[in-house]
Amino acid sequence: MESTPLINRVAESGIITFNLEDFYPEADFISFDIKDYLFHGLILKEKDFRDALKSMDWSSYQGKIVLVGCSTDAIIPLWAYMLINQHLVNVAADVYNGTEEEYLKMYYRETLQKIDYQQYKDQRVVIKGCSNRPVPANAYAHITSKMQPYAQSIMFGEPCSTVPIFKRPRVL
Repeated sequence: MESTPLINRVAESGIITFNLEDFYPEADFISFDIKDYLFHGLILKEKDFRDALKSMDWSSYQGKIVLVGCSTDAIIPLWAYMLINQHLVNVAADVYNGTEEEYLKMYYRETLQKIDYQQYKDQRVVIKGCSNRPVPANAYAHITSKMQPYAQSIMFGEPCSTVPIFKRPRVL
């Protein structure tokens, strides 16, 4: 009995896999909660806040994405965020006023804007569906709109099992 060699049809199909997870930020996330600096849990006193920031050891934020926010219902003046950022500008990889989810939406939008989509001209592309990191849904929508003018077809999932998203009509 003669054995027939296995053929990887997916590898020979010419399909390009685009993995959004490859663009996930490399730096770790860390939070900076302003609630820890509120007087009686309600008010941010400028002098006390400035003194606290000056005496703070910022090394724990080195190279990280700092998510600045306040976990209480206090009204935080805009200058507070500016003061925090001023201390983190040469320490953190990035500083963002908001949640990790909000940061990732903004980050992916900016990152996907920088890609040269011409390289996908007339290609069959699969946007990889499974990821181990929290890639936001808007990244999938954004990559589709950026890729569509170039790609011959766009699919979602894995090359062996895809959901068709877009296919350029054949021109006769």
